[in-house]
Amino acid sequence: MDAVLAEELVARAREQGVELLGENGLLRQMTKAILERGLAEELTEHLGYEPHERAGAGNARNGTTSKRVHSEAGTIDLDVPRDRAGTFEPRLVRKGQRRLDGIDKIVIGLYARGMTVRDIRAHLAEIYDVEVSPDLISTITDAVLDEVREWQARPLDRVYPVIFLDAIICKVRTEGTVRNKAAHLAVGVDVEGRKEVLGIWVEHTEGAKFWLRVMNDLKARGVEDVLIVVCDGLVGLPAAITAVWPEAIVQTCVVHLVRASMRWVNYKDRKKVAAQLRSIYAAPTEQAARDALDAWTDSDIGRQYPAIKRQWEAAWEHVIPFFEFPPEVRKVIYTTNMIESINYQLRKITKTRGHFPTDDALIKLLYLGCREIGVDHTRQTAGRSLATGSWRAALNQFDLMFPGRLDRA
Repeated sequence: MDAVLAEELVARAREQGVELLGENGLLRQMTKAILERGLAEELTEHLGYEPHERAGAGNARNGTTSKRVHSEAGTIDLDVPRDRAGTFEPRLVRKGQRRLDGIDKIVIGLYARGMTVRDIRAHLAEIYDVEVSPDLISTITDAVLDEVREWQARPLDRVYPVIFLDAIICKVRTEGTVRNKAAHLAVGVDVEGRKEVLGIWVEHTEGAKFWLRVMNDLKARGVEDVLIVVCDGLVGLPAAITAVWPEAIVQTCVVHLVRASMRWVNYKDRKKVAAQLRSIYAAPTEQAARDALDAWTDSDIGRQYPAIKRQWEAAWEHVIPFFEFPPEVRKVIYTTNMIESINYQLRKITKTRGHFPTDDALIKLLYLGCREIGVDHTRQTAGRSLATGSWRAALNQFDLMFPGRLDRA
């Protein structure tokens, strides 16, 4: 429909006092007319003759059947044509279909943005004048689970220069009790500097067995090699990584380490301590970083917080790989902020839920959230620094530091 015709219809409706929206509104009337005209054309194609023509001894039209469907224009009562032989299978509005596809897309889109079932029902009633039940919304969203399983099993690239691992904590009902569970995300950056969520795994307790299962899952889906895995110091993770990819370097997220250090610091000292800790991870070499850590712990403020030194020393083995890399690579692996930007969006949509009834319900929402922000399996450029020449500079450094390993990508 062109703009001129649309304006004519709207003007005519206003002249006749017809509302644009509502039960008897122009939009709903037009939707009904278009659907019924389309169904009539489908029946004509099926029968092979136009209305009012002689059908001969073959199949013929046999009146209509009433049908109520939900649409973006509201709830519409349709007169669906039928044939005497009962062989007509409409495609525009299928047999048994009670919702036009647009309604399913609206429900899934609202759900992916974090709206609760109650909010979705209220939104559909207010905006589209469509009344749906909570069970119907659950049915619509549960249809995504098959898509989620297919997504979780899809093939991956053979080589990723960097994989980031992080988790968000959500409440899930398990065996009648609501518990905190960690939903772990793996985000890979491919050789083009594009990021994608490789998978989501939910586990109540972390450990070597759990992480080994995750790493083996990624390997089974085609990931033969990873240059660097950036993560928070999760129990059992480094051992699982090196068991599956022996040549991979495990790098602790520096920003996570700094944040963990702040737990020990009085609020009035936090800004000062954070600035002072920067002298450690911003040092040019490992020895300079070690000297900076010793100097800070011997300072007046460092002696007030001895737990920080103990924490840094416990993580030091997986902090020091950072200092072997040139500035271009350090910018890439400095932090899991890349994955935290995704987690920030996911936390926004999960915080409206008091808890999730099952692990599948949590994974379903997280998947839809990833799809909504464009990092499920449709890859997204991994931030401004990775989308420009900075990523190319880092990629060349990777090729020099890990000769031949990127050739399989």
